[in-house]
Amino acid sequence: MDKIYGRNPVSELIKSGGDIDKLYVNKELMDGSLRSIVKMAQEKRIIISYCTREKLDELSETTKHQGIVALVPQTEYASVEDILAYAHKKNEAPFIFILDEIEDPHNLGAIIRTANVCGAHGVVIPKRRSATVNGTVAKASAGAVSSTLIARVNNISNTIAALKKENIWIYGMEADGDKMYYEHDLTGAIAIVVGSEGFGMSQLVRKSCDFTVKIPVLGTVNSLNASVATGVVAFEALRQRLSGK
Repeated sequence: MDKIYGRNPVSELIKSGGDIDKLYVNKELMDGSLRSIVKMAQEKRIIISYCTREKLDELSETTKHQGIVALVPQTEYASVEDILAYAHKKNEAPFIFILDEIEDPHNLGAIIRTANVCGAHGVVIPKRRSATVNGTVAKASAGAVSSTLIARVNNISNTIAALKKENIWIYGMEADGDKMYYEHDLTGAIAIVVGSEGFGMSQLVRKSCDFTVKIPVLGTVNSLNASVATGVVAFEALRQRLSGK
């Protein structure tokens, strides 16, 4: 079983109709927001077990559970085909994020949250050298993992090649990209590649990109956190897609 903890992630999981095996709640922390979550769970006939703070600390392996932990079946990942089908169902040009070895679960969760807010159709992660979807990721995503299609693939470069065959343009985020992110046309069928926290995109993945985009940096620090940088480019894509550029 996986564990989802934190009030907002658990609340979003319940609202989305996600499968919950059991809910553990610290009754001593029962206030307005926690009471509201428990009421929702009761209405959906989810099994609730009241327990101590120490039990929740043990279950979640953290003290940041905010008084609630949900036991859920292991994450079922989507496929890239599922993501494309979702875009087609919405009659929209595919908008995808490809994460090349994002290892920090907080960054992964934050990027999934950004992708969801910006209306992306899905997120692609590799099976190796990447954080997987777990309780920490779910909490960092503010529950977005329960309503975002996440595909886990064997090879990022092969996935990019397959997306190109679907007429999807690939934009890689890089410090020395060929143009500023806002100079590119991000309105059509696109996938944005985000490199790892320490090393950026691998050389093979970079060569697979059609374009590379950069973010202007004027301070003494020469780069942004991966999730923050993703947000900058993601919201420019959203702006263009809403306004037709």
